[in-house]
Amino acid sequence: MGEIRVESEFAPLRTVVLARSEVCIPASAREDPDMRFLPHGTVEFTGDLREADPRRQAAWEAEREAFAAVLRRHGVRILRPRPLTRAEKSAAGNRGYANFFARDPFFTVGEHVIEGSMRFRHRRGEVLPMREVFREHVYPANGSYVAVPAPEVAAPDDPSLGPGPFLEGGDVLVLGRHVFVGASGLASNTLGADWLRKYLAPHGCTVEQVRLHETILHLDCALGLVRDGLMVVCEEAFPDGVPEVLHGWDRVDVSLADAGRLATNGLPLGPDVYVTDPEFGRIGEQLERRGVTVEYVDFSVSRSLGGAFRCSTQPLRRTA
Repeated sequence: MGEIRVESEFAPLRTVVLARSEVCIPASAREDPDMRFLPHGTVEFTGDLREADPRRQAAWEAEREAFAAVLRRHGVRILRPRPLTRAEKSAAGNRGYANFFARDPFFTVGEHVIEGSMRFRHRRGEVLPMREVFREHVYPANGSYVAVPAPEVAAPDDPSLGPGPFLEGGDVLVLGRHVFVGASGLASNTLGADWLRKYLAPHGCTVEQVRLHETILHLDCALGLVRDGLMVVCEEAFPDGVPEVLHGWDRVDVSLADAGRLATNGLPLGPDVYVTDPEFGRIGEQLERRGVTVEYVDFSVSRSLGGAFRCSTQPLRRTA
């Protein structure tokens, strides 16, 4: 594998894990208020999408392949998690299962690969298909490989899903040795941020927890760091304001409604190249005026499921 290192959200992307397209939404999710982050504010289907809507499943897979083609064209090495096994799907029971957004079940900070701890029950086994990637590419490489403690068992009627700790990669943004962790009440929580702070402190990192609007799932659904000094941001999503370390940055502003449609969830391939959906051409135009090359991929199916380009990837190497 060679070097594992993520220096920032916008350092040149060298090696990335690109998600599979597998999800089974439990029937209970249809009435779950925690699903308010979805673009339509509600679950559009339950069960395995491959069975519920094969045409939509095929379109979803085609989106991911179109995205992969862009990554390869820019010289990015792509790794893929394996599909879920029959045993893993069976063990999930009526909780549902997921293998669809590589960003969240693990994340990379500097030379540290960290398994997360997922809040939604149907996503708690999502890291399992990633472990083949870890065995082949992380174990032989430099750096550390650790895991957040498993979440405590919550009572069936506990809407909080227990004390966690919860820590998901979509909430973790890396800016050198400054690491942001989002907290909206839907994903990562304070206990998860405290664990990360304790783990990274000896390595010289500062972890800053950032409070988010209650309809925002993850921090990367409200903030995208495009290059040093330039961001795409939804001001409304930050009850306490945008983090102070980002004050003075040039910015492309988006509304809370557009943030809910994943407007900030593009992916920098480096400080001068950015991938987004043609739905957000206005954002692309503003970035192009600032000297950024913008690549467009239609990601409408992925976005309808709650994630876009950053959600679909997890870097193992981002270095200048």
